[in-house]
Amino acid sequence: MNIDGAVLDRYTAGAQARQDALCCPVDYDSSLLAILPREIIERDYGCGDPSRYVRTGDIVLDLGSGAGKICYMAAQLVGSRGRVIGIDMNDDMLALACKYQSAMAARLGGDRVKFLKGKIQDLALDIRAMQDWLAENPVQGEHDRIRLGQREEQQKATRPLIPDNSIDLVISNCVLNLVADSEKQQMVSEVFRVLKPGGRIAISDIISDRPVPADMKQDPELWSGCLSGAFHEAEMPAMFAAAGFSAITYDRWEVQPWRIVNGITFRSVTLTAVRPAVANDGDDCHELVYRGPFESVTDETGRCYRRGERIAVTAERHRLLTGPVYNGAFIDLSTADETSSACCPSESASGGCCG
Repeated sequence: MNIDGAVLDRYTAGAQARQDALCCPVDYDSSLLAILPREIIERDYGCGDPSRYVRTGDIVLDLGSGAGKICYMAAQLVGSRGRVIGIDMNDDMLALACKYQSAMAARLGGDRVKFLKGKIQDLALDIRAMQDWLAENPVQGEHDRIRLGQREEQQKATRPLIPDNSIDLVISNCVLNLVADSEKQQMVSEVFRVLKPGGRIAISDIISDRPVPADMKQDPELWSGCLSGAFHEAEMPAMFAAAGFSAITYDRWEVQPWRIVNGITFRSVTLTAVRPAVANDGDDCHELVYRGPFESVTDETGRCYRRGERIAVTAERHRLLTGPVYNGAFIDLSTADETSSACCPSESASGGCCG
């Protein structure tokens, strides 16, 4: 099966007329939809609302931005100091999103949204730049194919579509499942690359309660319909952990299944995580205590936190563990002018098993 072709065909049709089978019921913020053109609202497809994670001043990247609905919602939330980038491979969806760009800039009070053509599994490759180059340098043989590959690598290295460490928040709405299984880990690594240290993700997507069998993965209708390429529920957080993310959480988990196909349950979730910031605090340490309710927990670095036991951490780890992503799981024992004299471990050091 040609996955890219199946997805492009399905969403080209979706840009021209509404495809109800591509939608999960989502309760979007009606106040953010109020200024959006009806055509964009009707031709956009998703399974969650990652816009609720946008903060004022954020630089936001929307993977698979489609008709641009989430981008234009996010643009209202980032304010005048922020900006929003949408990336998609489908020309018809990009045309629909850009059709209202000037009108939306006027309504927003500034042009803070742009749309780029690219693959979400290769955020460095500028597809439009490559298309322009190919128009003048058509591939007619093996030598030309080698030259094209060299040109792509040069462009990615010198003028990446999305530069390293440039994004505050990466969002996506029911798109990651459309990428081939063989490219999903590369895609997650690309998300890690473009995020600033301390940057966040909010990925709304479809997961399955059992691995999807090979025969379903060969069905173009099921794949383009956000089913066959769905992450297994244990696979999705594991893939983000393998890329280096911390604080990985299923922040939203729809109890009601979206679809049940061949005995496999598919549901909508929103996964959040953080790219760890680089520790640059020297020996500056802070103490905290894990509240519970579990006897102990272990973080992504292997560091163990036992309930009620003081532990010294670096300032950067302290900011993460006492921040909003951990929902008050740790008691902050530090003050503005006092740091711990206890030994502070390296961020890469493992504290071993809690058992």
